[in-house]
Order: sequence, then structure tokens, then C-alpha cells
Amino acid sequence: MNKRTWKRDLNYSLFIVPALLFYVLFTVYPFLSMFYYSVTDYTVRKISDLSFVGLDNYKHLFGSNLLRTGLKNSILYAVLMTVFQTALGLVLAVFLDRKFASRNLLRSVFFMPAVFSPLIVGFLWGYLMSTSDYGLINQGLTALGLSKINFLGDKDIALYSIVFTQLWQWTGWAMVIFLANLQSIPKDLYEAADIDGASRWKQFWRITLPLMQPSVNVVMVTAMIGGLKVFDIILALTDGGPGNATQTIMTAYIKTSFNEGFYNRGAAFGVVFFGIVMVITLVMMRYLSKWGEKIR
Repeated sequence: MNKRTWKRDLNYSLFIVPALLFYVLFTVYPFLSMFYYSVTDYTVRKISDLSFVGLDNYKHLFGSNLLRTGLKNSILYAVLMTVFQTALGLVLAVFLDRKFASRNLLRSVFFMPAVFSPLIVGFLWGYLMSTSDYGLINQGLTALGLSKINFLGDKDIALYSIVFTQLWQWTGWAMVIFLANLQSIPKDLYEAADIDGASRWKQFWRITLPLMQPSVNVVMVTAMIGGLKVFDIILALTDGGPGNATQTIMTAYIKTSFNEGFYNRGAAFGVVFFGIVMVITLVMMRYLSKWGEKIR
């Protein structure tokens, strides 16, 4: 490497220093600190002169009903969101990829909820699902002579009600990703399939779905990760209730760390959560990669 090339590369490298410092200070350092605090006795009552406690915080977590409930709910929520968001988004994308007068309007309507904050969506659906006199859904049910449904107060359906609100919000986002992929597929493939007598259904399975593998990967992985770290919509709708029926790993983390003041156990929650997300993401990427090789 000559002097001019070395100087040029140095000048380019200096441009990334501010961003790198910001990343290290606000991402890498807190992340490493989490591992450190998870093996100490760091609590609201002891914020200095910390002592090493080994794996005691982890032992407490794995013996806690809160962690088991949060883990179960997080995985259930993430799986439901991944499956239904992908499937419904794909159906909408295929339907709205056709030429008809109102397709642009319908695309906007389905995508619009994704623009709103999850907290706003939570307050909106909390109003709609309320069992009070102003709850519009239950007003409609009683007007039809049916009983009210306690969507957010019944432990058996509260989590599924939250999943429904998030499908309403994020299915349009998945639809847009799929639409972008659909419009990149060469139309002559479908023309050749028509000439060969392939049905629409066979064209979908043999042409559309295999060529949409990149967008399916993106939607499924982001939906799974987003589902595992869900917090804001839970806070807005149920705050983890009724009981612990809608507690997730993130709400349990916030409750343990900030509400109860056990920062060490909260850090252990964070470490466990990181490990779960990493394992699930690696498994999904491996599976999706094999699926992509199989359909090529």
C-alpha cells in the first residue's frame, strides 16, 4: 500500500469514528455491562461496592414463575405473529398486485396502521374492546343480542386479543414488502406458464412463492424478533394482566428491574432474552436458507 492510498483510507476511516464512538458508548458498553451486573448483587438498595454472586440471579430466574410465564407468552405471541402476519400479508400482496381501480387506495388503507405508534394503537383498541358503555365492539355485540366479551380481562383470550391488534397494525407492512418483491418477478415467466397450461394456483406455488423467498425471509425474521421483544402494546393494553396472563420477557424484565428494583435480576433477564433471540434467529435463518436452496 503506497502512502497516497494509506492516507486516503485513513481519511475515510476518520468519518466513521463519531458513529463508532456513539455505537460503542450507547450499545456495546451497556450490553457488556448487562452481563457484568447479572452476576452481582446490584439492586436499588446497593448501587456501589458490588459483590460477585455467581449464577445466583440466574438460579432465581429459572425458579421463577414470572420467567416461565413470560417466556411461554413471548414464544406463543412471536409464533402467532410470524405465521399469520406472513400468511395474511402474502395474501393481501397477491390480491393487490392485480390491476383494478381502487388498488392504490386499498394499499394505503392496509398500510396506514403501521404508521401509528404501538401505544396509540393500544389506546385505540383498548377503547374499542372495553367492556364499559363506550366499548364499541361490545356495544355492537349487545345490540345483536349477544353477551359482552371481556377481550382484555379474560386470561384465556387476552393474549390472543393483543395478537389480533398487532396483526391489524403490521400485516400491511408485510404486504408492502411482499408487493415490492412481487413487482420484481419477470412477467414473462407467467406468460410462459399460461402457454404451458399451468393454473393460477400452480403458478403461485411454482413461480411466485419460490421467487418471493427473500421477502419471506425478511418478514418472518423481523416478525419473530419483534414478537419476542414485544413490550409497548402490552403496556398500553393490559400491563401484563390479568394476573400474569400477558406477561412477556420484556414486561417481566421491566417489572423486575425498575418496579421491584432488582437490577441484577433484570440484567439476568436481559442475558437470557439475548440468548433466546440469538438461538431462535439462527435456527430460523438456517431453516429459511435450506428452504431457499430447496426451491431453487
